[in-house]
Amino acid sequence: MKNIAVYSIIALSLCVSCAKVAEVTAIEQNDSTSQLATKAVNSVKEASQDNFLVKFEKTPSSEELTSLKGVKSVSPLFTALNQNEELEKRFGLDLWYVVELENGVSLDAAAETAASLSCVSRIEFNTIAQKPDCAVHPVREGDFPPTKASQEDFKIFNDPQFSNQWHYINIGDMAISKTVYAGGDISVKDAWANATCGDASVIVCVVDEGVKWSHPDLIDNMWTNKGEIADNGIDDDGNGYIDDVHGYNFVDRGAISWTKKGDGGHGTHTGGTIGAVNNNGIGVVGVAGGSGKGDGVRLMSAQIFSGDGGGSVAQVANAIKYAADNGASLISCSFGYPAGTFNSDGAYRSHGGAEYDAMLYFNNKKNNNAISGGIIIYSSGNNGAAYAGYPGALENVISVSALGPDYLPTYYTNYGPGCKIAAPGGEVGQPVPSGGYSNRAQVLSTYPSELDPNGGEYAYMQGTSMACPHVTGVAALGIAYALKLGKTYTVDEFNSMIVSSAKDIDARINTVGSKNLVYASGNPYMTMKLSEYYHNMGSGCIDAWSLMMKIEGVPCSLIATGSSQWVDLSPYFGTASTSLTYTGFEMSESAKETLGLVGEPELKHGRLYLHATKIGSAKVTINAIGGGDAIGTETTIGGMAISREISIITRGFTSTTGGWL
Repeated sequence: MKNIAVYSIIALSLCVSCAKVAEVTAIEQNDSTSQLATKAVNSVKEASQDNFLVKFEKTPSSEELTSLKGVKSVSPLFTALNQNEELEKRFGLDLWYVVELENGVSLDAAAETAASLSCVSRIEFNTIAQKPDCAVHPVREGDFPPTKASQEDFKIFNDPQFSNQWHYINIGDMAISKTVYAGGDISVKDAWANATCGDASVIVCVVDEGVKWSHPDLIDNMWTNKGEIADNGIDDDGNGYIDDVHGYNFVDRGAISWTKKGDGGHGTHTGGTIGAVNNNGIGVVGVAGGSGKGDGVRLMSAQIFSGDGGGSVAQVANAIKYAADNGASLISCSFGYPAGTFNSDGAYRSHGGAEYDAMLYFNNKKNNNAISGGIIIYSSGNNGAAYAGYPGALENVISVSALGPDYLPTYYTNYGPGCKIAAPGGEVGQPVPSGGYSNRAQVLSTYPSELDPNGGEYAYMQGTSMACPHVTGVAALGIAYALKLGKTYTVDEFNSMIVSSAKDIDARINTVGSKNLVYASGNPYMTMKLSEYYHNMGSGCIDAWSLMMKIEGVPCSLIATGSSQWVDLSPYFGTASTSLTYTGFEMSESAKETLGLVGEPELKHGRLYLHATKIGSAKVTINAIGGGDAIGTETTIGGMAISREISIITRGFTSTTGGWL
C-alpha cells in the first residue's frame, strides 16, 4: 500500500494543469460590514504580500491615486496600446491598477484602506499558483526506432520519432500498451493530406512555462517580433515590452527562459504538440507544424511560470492581453484552478477579476480574417474530479479532458460538467505484453536539452496539459483551412464547430467497462470502473478531419470497418432520396486506398454500399438526377443533374447514434 500511495501522489502532481491554488472565497473579516469584505473578489491566502490589484469605477485622478496610504507605487496593470484603446476601455482593462506596498506595510491594512475609497470598485489579491514539478521521461533520437510495419502509416512526414506519436496516428501497436486501440487518436492524417498542414499567418500563444524557442524542432515555427532586437535591454518596437523577440517572460520581465532551477520543460512540451516543425527530418511532428515548406503555425511564448516562481493573477492576465495585442488567434493554457474552487460560471465571473476581463478582451480581438476574435483553450484539470476546473469550465472556453492510447479516460482526468471535449493526454501504467508498462503510452513532444542530463531534446509527459495542445493544434489547422477557403466565422460559431467535431468515446467505454493500470512488476495498482465517464467526456474525442469537413461544408457519414456497410443518402439528398436516379459516384483511387475498400462501392435504393477495411477518412461525390430518369435536353423532357459531396469516415466501431453531434 505504501508504494501505491507514493505512486499516486507523484502521478497526480504531473503537470501545471494541476497547479495548486488556494480556494478563492470571500475574504473573512471580523467586521462583516467592512468595505474590504464587500469589495474583495478573492482570498488573501497564497497571494503576494507585496502588492494587490484594484479596479477603479472610472479612470482615477492623480488625487485618487495618491490617496492610497502605505504604498510605494500605483501603476496600470495592463500595458496600453493606442490602437487598442477602444477595446481596452470596453472591457475595463484601463481601470485595473497594481498597488505596490512599502516595506513593512500590512497587506490587509492597505487593502482595507483602498476598499474604503468610493472610487475603488474591486480589490483582487494577487493569488500565486504553486506549480508542482512535472514527471518527465526524456528520450533521445533512436531510443524507440520506428518499426518497419509502421513506416507506411507515417510516410506523410519524414520525422524519425513520428511513429512514436500514437496520439496522432494510432495503429494499435501493442508495444505502447496491451490495450491500445487502433484509431484512438485525433484523426489528423487525412486532414494533413487533403486539407492543410498549417499556415504561418496563424499565431498560437502558449501561456505556460517558457517555450525553448531555439529548439531545433521549434525554431523555424517560432513567432518573431521583427521590431525587437534581442538582448539589448531596449523596447525597440515601443510595445511596452523589452526583448520580447519570441514572446515575453512575465515573471522575470524580460526574454523567455527555460533553464532556471525548478523549470520542468512543460511549455516546450505543449508548444511542440501544437507546432513542432514537420517534415524536417528530425524529431517529432506538431499538429499544425506545416509540411516542411515554412507553412507551420507560429508559436508565441507568454511565460507565466519561471523556475519556482510565477503564476500570479497579474502575470496571467497580462500574458493573455499580450497575446491579443501581438496577433495571436488562439491561446493554449495548460493550467487552471483545481476542480471545486468554483462551482458555477457565475461564481468564477464574480471572482475572476483581471484574468476574466483579459479573457473577454482576447475573445473580442480580431487577429485574422477567418475568426471574429480569439479562441481560448484550457486543460480541464488533473484532479480526477467529476467536473472541470476553471477558467476552462466557463461556457465560452474550450476545456479538454484526457484519453490514453486505449481510447479510454485516463485515471487523472477531470470529467463531467464543464469538460467540452477530449483528446489524447497519455497515461503511465498502461500494461504491455512483456509485463509492466512503457512510457510510450504517454505523449511524446519537444523538451529542453538543458534539463536532461543526457542532452535529449524530446520527452514523454502525461496530463490534461498534454491533451489541451492537441485541441489547440487542431483548432489552428481549422483556422488555416478557413483562411485557405476564404471562410469567416464568429468566435461562437468556430467554438461550436470545434466542440462538435468529435468522434464517439461512449461506445468504447460501454464495451470495455473497466481497466487496470500496473506497476513495473506488472501487478495491478488501480482498477477504473468506466461507467461514471459515460456521457461525461464532453462531446467526444477531437477529430481533425471532421473539423476540416465542417469548414468545407461537407457532411460526414460514419461507418464501421470490417464488413459491408450502407450509407443512407437521405440526409444529403432529402427524404425522397430513393426516388432519385443515381448516375454514379466520383471517388479517387487514393481515397479508396485510404479506406481500404474491398471491391467497388455500389449505389442502390437510395444508399451507398461499401466495404472498408482501414480506419480513415475520404470524400466521395454522388451524382443523381432529380425529376426524371435522364437529364432534359433540347428535344426531350427530363430532370436536373444534382450532386453532393460527402465525407466517409471509417472507425473500428460506431455508436448507436453514429457518434456525431
